[in-house]
Amino acid sequence: MLKQLYIKNFTLIDELDIPFYPGFSVITGETGAGKSIILGAIGLLLGNRADARQIKQGERKCVVEAHFDLSRYDMRAFFETNDIDYEDECIIRREVNSSGKSRGFINDQPVTVATMKELGEHLIDIHSQHQNLLLQKDDFQLNVVDIVANDKKELEAYQSLFFKWQEARRQLKQLQAEISANREQEEFMRFQLQELSQAELSDGEQEQLEKEVSTMSHVEEIKQALFEADGILSTEDSGAVDKVHQACSTLQRIIELYPDIKELNDRLDSCYIELKDIANEIQNALESVEFDPADYQRKSERLDLIYSLEQKFHKETISELIAERDGLAGQLNRIDNSEEALSQQQTKVDEALAACKKAANKLTNVRRRAAEEIRRSMEVRLQPLGIPNVRFNIQIEPQELTAAGGDKVCFLFSANKSTPMQPVADVASGGEIARVMLSIKAIISSAVKLPTIIFDEIDTGVSGHVAEKMAMIMREMGDNNRQVISITHLPQIAAMGKHHYKVEKQETPNGTQSHMHLLTHVERVEEIAQMLSGSNITNAAIENAKELLK
Repeated sequence: MLKQLYIKNFTLIDELDIPFYPGFSVITGETGAGKSIILGAIGLLLGNRADARQIKQGERKCVVEAHFDLSRYDMRAFFETNDIDYEDECIIRREVNSSGKSRGFINDQPVTVATMKELGEHLIDIHSQHQNLLLQKDDFQLNVVDIVANDKKELEAYQSLFFKWQEARRQLKQLQAEISANREQEEFMRFQLQELSQAELSDGEQEQLEKEVSTMSHVEEIKQALFEADGILSTEDSGAVDKVHQACSTLQRIIELYPDIKELNDRLDSCYIELKDIANEIQNALESVEFDPADYQRKSERLDLIYSLEQKFHKETISELIAERDGLAGQLNRIDNSEEALSQQQTKVDEALAACKKAANKLTNVRRRAAEEIRRSMEVRLQPLGIPNVRFNIQIEPQELTAAGGDKVCFLFSANKSTPMQPVADVASGGEIARVMLSIKAIISSAVKLPTIIFDEIDTGVSGHVAEKMAMIMREMGDNNRQVISITHLPQIAAMGKHHYKVEKQETPNGTQSHMHLLTHVERVEEIAQMLSGSNITNAAIENAKELLK
């Protein structure tokens, strides 16, 4: 929960460093004194958009920092997931400079605004007046039911099946579209497949043909070179082979006289053997190189066919042509077996839908039990809040399956016995909406571990006894290891707080400034008396304030 809030150079606040405590606290102050500024600063820590206009005039940057006690809440997983050092006391800081750029930190480690927002959702819930409009939204009402139902396990199981069903449907539509498109091109595809199949292509064929045709195209030049090389090596008496052999024989005669020459003689002998072998292979090559016009024409025509197919199909190699051929064969095979393929995929869709509906029904049953629990709790909570004849119900009707399930949830409300129940947002007054939302928040707070809840003027439209009852609900919420802070204009609510803060605006030589401080008991009496009687505090108001504080 929130332990300390530090604000510097934020709109009208020069510098503020103030502690907060567990339980129920209240914040009061005249309209325009700066209560919304405090909420705006906290909003920055929760990942709200930063704006250079939030910086106090004449300053270069503003800083908002808060200390939270996390010792009672199991939040290590968040810190480990985001690679942030965990400590029981968590420090969140946001800095905004004059260019409008901001930096966020958690425990002095830089983080993104998205990370701050994710953590903030686990730390603080700010309920402002505009949140009453959430009662008009079906997803909010469904979320309330899910929170109370504690159906995360059932919801995740359903969603897993729902997305499998969606994927099966996507694959079916893709298959249908593919088959439809293929059928339009079927005749042309069969012609192309026939053309490629008749070519009887094989990997490596093109390279081998190009090599052979190139050789045939230069056969005379090749034979002439081989002939000349053969003459140089093998001409009797004057050829290189004979000359090397003669040199070997000459050295052989002096080995006994000059033993040092033996190594050179052995090397020259090896050269003779190698050279003689080369000469033989050149003679064989000379005999084997022939030009067959018919074979040349056949291989040239084969190459021309390959080149033509590559150009026609926009391919560069035979391997790509073979892949094109196999791809066409596969597409046509799917066309030939399309009815069976469609039937098999439709079966997968049907089976996935059946499993999805079964999980949706299980989720619905859990929600219906929670809805009945909420109904009873809401009526018990709303009756003391000035709606003695209240009727409240949660209507759950089937709808088309979505990621949230197959349920359409609607909160029904009637403040009178004779008036039929209708959607709460359509029939409840502003004051009734505030009481409904407070009751919903009280129910939710008992179901989730949310450290801090801030109510921003939730008492709009109520007064007197009803306000006192609303304050008791908020105080009760704050007694359950939770921190509840209410910004209020009502003395009945202000008097119920364990701690009382006041926001004031002052004119100084440096301009208008907002301040906030924790009131002493004497100051609380004066503040509540002023809320009761206005700026002219009477003795009766003082006594009334003392009674309220008791």
